[in-house]
Amino acid sequence: MRGGALLIGLALALAARGAGALEDPAARTRLTTLDNGLRILTLEDRTTPVVSYQSWVHVGSGDEARWTGLAHLFEHMMFRGSKRVPGDLRDRLLRERGARGNAYTSNDVTVYYEDTSAENLPLVIELEAERFRNLEISPPVLDTERQVVLEERRMRTDDNPNGRLIEALLSLTFVAHPYRTPTIGWQSDVEKVDVATCLEFFRAYYVPNNVVISIAGDFDADDAIARIRRHYGSWERGPEPPRNPTEEPEQHGERRGVVHLPVRAPLVGAAWHAPQTGHPDGPALDLLGEVLSAGRTSRLQRKLVYEEQQALSAYGGYWELEHAGLFYAGAGVRPGKSPSRVVAELFAEIERLRQEPPTERELEKAKRGFEVSLTGGLRTANALASRGAEELLAFGRIRSLDERIEKVRAVTAADVLRVAQTYLRPEQRTVVHVLPADGAAGEGAAR
Repeated sequence: MRGGALLIGLALALAARGAGALEDPAARTRLTTLDNGLRILTLEDRTTPVVSYQSWVHVGSGDEARWTGLAHLFEHMMFRGSKRVPGDLRDRLLRERGARGNAYTSNDVTVYYEDTSAENLPLVIELEAERFRNLEISPPVLDTERQVVLEERRMRTDDNPNGRLIEALLSLTFVAHPYRTPTIGWQSDVEKVDVATCLEFFRAYYVPNNVVISIAGDFDADDAIARIRRHYGSWERGPEPPRNPTEEPEQHGERRGVVHLPVRAPLVGAAWHAPQTGHPDGPALDLLGEVLSAGRTSRLQRKLVYEEQQALSAYGGYWELEHAGLFYAGAGVRPGKSPSRVVAELFAEIERLRQEPPTERELEKAKRGFEVSLTGGLRTANALASRGAEELLAFGRIRSLDERIEKVRAVTAADVLRVAQTYLRPEQRTVVHVLPADGAAGEGAAR
């Protein structure tokens, strides 16, 4: 309830335009850097009796030049035990005390988190330091997690129409940058990677100067920092981790691909190259995505789903990454309807936004929706800790809500028109269809 009261208060503050700066919890975030380069973010917040402890490793699939899937594979291996805490003992110790945690890997980061109560935080700190410093990397552990990852790949990608669509779209859109490879890795790489390669990867990226610890919630920051210093302080700084220098070349022509799967409802997806995170055009691209697909009255949903009833779903938006970005759009085709017609109507709506700006009513609705989504990120300790680490890694600082909201509010209809004309050009788009192999999706489905 207290977390809900915080969100309501922030929403009311947003509604009071021009009433002054928001009370942003991030303004109370404290940054401490140890001698070995480990950065610690602490934000005391008493609105809920929970503390979130997160370890952000600055490595993702975008850093994988030779072997794919290593960052994600380590996400799994980190739960398989260390020198002093073997097997699943770590998890059992934490779950018995009511802690809840997990991990995830993206194109740019690998994140481990535990949400618990303040009395368990000392144990969390000690256990996290142990596995980061003394992880067991052995043939039995690698072989076990290799099979887990391969099964995950089969379930989430190989046998999943949406997973196959996304994988094909990324690999066709990016021809040079590692963002073209799946975060989970290609099957052949996961099958063949050896312990020596894993050790090399771990020693390169799992070093204190490549990690951010972010803690938010109901805890004592001074005590937490002292404990982290005690357990992590002697962890030796490593060389600056290697980064892939490849830059994606400009696209000079539409690219198209088809994936055949036994689907009743075909899928269509499209992507355009867009700027990386932090670019000045980001707010206008965010609002362009809101106008296209946020809610039943958005252009894509209103046209394709409700008026024409050609699609089961329609979506679009701006995806910003550390070294590049994408604007994407897509739809799930109704069974028996023509994918080619859905694609034509989808592109017609996008072209309409390239020819005439959104109405003032559309733009105002988009701004309100985006502002509410920003404040929604303050509801939990987990979200507060995530926001701090993500911003620090991307920008070297935590941007205030005021700064972000003012940039969104400053976007004009002409700005939205300009970014649509700049980035959503037909010759720079990539299109992928997921269709049944027997051609039952309709004549001319992949045109």
